[in-house]
Amino acid sequence: MTTTTGHHRSKTDPRMPQLQRDVAARLAATEYDRVADTLDRLAPDQWDAQTDCTEWDVRAMAGHMLGMIQMLASWPEMVRQQVASGRRAKREGCPAIDAMTALQVEKNAGLSTEDLIAQVRRLAPKAARNRRRAPGVMRKQAMEDNGEWWSMGYLFDVILTRDPFMHRIDIATATGAPMTATAEHEGVIVADVVAEWAGRHGQAYDLELTGPAGGRWQHGGHSGAGENLTMDAFEFCRALSGRAPAEGLLRTQVPF
Repeated sequence: MTTTTGHHRSKTDPRMPQLQRDVAARLAATEYDRVADTLDRLAPDQWDAQTDCTEWDVRAMAGHMLGMIQMLASWPEMVRQQVASGRRAKREGCPAIDAMTALQVEKNAGLSTEDLIAQVRRLAPKAARNRRRAPGVMRKQAMEDNGEWWSMGYLFDVILTRDPFMHRIDIATATGAPMTATAEHEGVIVADVVAEWAGRHGQAYDLELTGPAGGRWQHGGHSGAGENLTMDAFEFCRALSGRAPAEGLLRTQVPF
């Protein structure tokens, strides 16, 4: 069992990654491999399955996932996507991230599934490398997302791995395909989610997550204090992302 502690932060301080840099780099590279393997295993009819992201079927979601990799694999492509999405957001009155993901889906809509998977495999190592090599001055810059401030290091090390991880859960949920689950990869991502969740709500709890990616965490002085929760590790992530019904402390959301 792991005891967590809350991270006390000023509301104006940008959120920083809690993962070590070498761990974050390993997770990023492995996650991209997992994405390609997940897409490679899909049957033709599974690409049309509706996901929890209501505007996307699996094929559209894969287009977004590739679009993020394309953006991260090339600094000019990152600038291009940011400029184009900024213009679209202003024109349509929507959040910039929604404009960006819509552009990514549209950009890759014409690819065959074979070409899409091939691009994921070809560009993913470049995306992981660029994230790992982002200079310190860039990592320290702050950005605003949904009313809170993040460091770019938090974006590079945490969010850009959680995003495809969560979409793999979306695909597994939509298609019934098995979700890869190991303590060494998915378990580390889930543990980081738990730590952030605990810091965000700051209350006593006793949490047991089942499955290979799970574990047990407690905060509040002794076992049994506060809210007691037992559930599947991936369902925990679905609840915290707003994809599944949530009560009590599970209503404290964590960004993915």
